[in-house]
Amino acid sequence: MQIIGEIGINHNGSLELAKSLMCMAKKAGCDYVKFQKRDVDTVYTQEFLKLPRESPWGITQGDQKRGLELNLEKYHEIDHYSKEIGLPWFASSWDELSLKQMDTFNPPFHKIASPMVTNELFLHQVASMGKKVIISCGACEWSHIDYAVNTMIEHGVPFILMHCVSEYPCPDDHVNLRMIHTLKERYPGVPIGYSNHSSGIESCVGAAYLGAAFIEIHVTLDRSAYGSDQSASLERRGVELVCKYAKNAEKIIGDGVRIIREAEKVNASKMRYWEVM
Repeated sequence: MQIIGEIGINHNGSLELAKSLMCMAKKAGCDYVKFQKRDVDTVYTQEFLKLPRESPWGITQGDQKRGLELNLEKYHEIDHYSKEIGLPWFASSWDELSLKQMDTFNPPFHKIASPMVTNELFLHQVASMGKKVIISCGACEWSHIDYAVNTMIEHGVPFILMHCVSEYPCPDDHVNLRMIHTLKERYPGVPIGYSNHSSGIESCVGAAYLGAAFIEIHVTLDRSAYGSDQSASLERRGVELVCKYAKNAEKIIGDGVRIIREAEKVNASKMRYWEVM
């Protein structure tokens, strides 16, 4: 079981903040960190980008969207820092140009964010890269997930499905961790993970005990900072606890084989004063 620290856009366009988040995730016990990459002019219409929106970067939607993006030069620095601290990184791309740019870094995975699962052309573009794919299932109908699964199989690429609820933050009574078992039953042999948007650690630990192969958690240095994902993210102590408890779950769950341990035999011989059949 592995932990992905979802930095996403919580770096707020700052390379230094991105590095600080990577460093925190590494020290807390994450196995990977993930970013989000968009070509703003492809993903959004010019009409939308001109709409008013106050942010630290200006007064329009375009100012805000561009302010949140790291350019390719900064991703080269992130890639260098990743190697320096020994923490692999990858990204969820939201368009073909971003996907091709991210692929130049030879990431361990390409991530398909929940909204992109309904983009059939993009699914084939990601699969054609030939790398392992992580697919989030938030707000997706079964037909969408089936199509994504069949696309990966068609291209012969390994993939992971992530149970996900696209609410930020997600209320506890909406988390629905039993979907991990539902996905396992519907897609036998496919690794199933959990992408967390709740504001606590309980669902992450619960997902580990339900056999999640990957757990993705949004990470932040300050949950009160500017940004749409900050309140659904975990600060360092929360990340540390998820990594500690979730990674210990596999050991505690065991293999289900009935074994009487030597220490049990000794204790049993002391407590069973009668002759055992």
